[in-house]
Amino acid sequence: MLDIFPHDGDIQEIRMARPPVNAMDTTLVRALREAIVEAPLNGARGIVLSGAQGLFSAGVDVPALLKLDRAGVEGFWNDFFALCGAIAASPVPVVAAITGHSPAGGAVVSLFADYRVMAHGVYKIGLNEVQVGLSVPEPIQFAMRRIIGNYRAERLLIAGAMVDAETAHKIGLVDELATVEQVVQRSVQWLTELLKAPPQAMLRTRAIARADLVDVWGDTTGLLDTGFIDDFFAQETQSVLQALVAKLKSKA
Repeated sequence: MLDIFPHDGDIQEIRMARPPVNAMDTTLVRALREAIVEAPLNGARGIVLSGAQGLFSAGVDVPALLKLDRAGVEGFWNDFFALCGAIAASPVPVVAAITGHSPAGGAVVSLFADYRVMAHGVYKIGLNEVQVGLSVPEPIQFAMRRIIGNYRAERLLIAGAMVDAETAHKIGLVDELATVEQVVQRSVQWLTELLKAPPQAMLRTRAIARADLVDVWGDTTGLLDTGFIDDFFAQETQSVLQALVAKLKSKA
């Protein structure tokens, strides 16, 4: 489910390892949150969150989600929000090493990191929820607006657009590009340089800079709008998601 790798300088890499596409089900989401929370307690001064080469995460495990009842769906999204909140409120810097394609939930998770390094080339990233029949809740929209600005976020979110790595870098959705083989290395190098700064001053300044994000995401209890769950069970959304699952099965 997860592979944990230590790097020099008390940097810990948490790598998603749920073949074939690192789709996020309840088990993976909970494991990720636990690993993010525990890393600093175990001495990590920085975290790199990575995936498989060519695919960071395909997002939410839609087939698994469709099998759940309302309580199960609500529980999953609360767990997912708690994961995002754990990254947002992490006491140590987190780098998203976006090792390939990163649609939907994969892109969402990366929004809460301190820095994003993405593989350049054919890889794409974006919150394409609208294209698969899901709305994007306000707290997630806030996190995206915080990075790329109001109008650009509006256009991408409403269209459910995926953009290539070069465009993502140009608009600030990711901070840096590297070859797919070097994404993790560059993420570690960025963290290594950051951690050379006097720690108290760096971490205090970081806390001030991220206070707006933590104000929204520091405690995710009740953050999920129940209207989002209503929308999930609406006929339109269910039809689109069922069609998506059928398409995935035909490809398999």
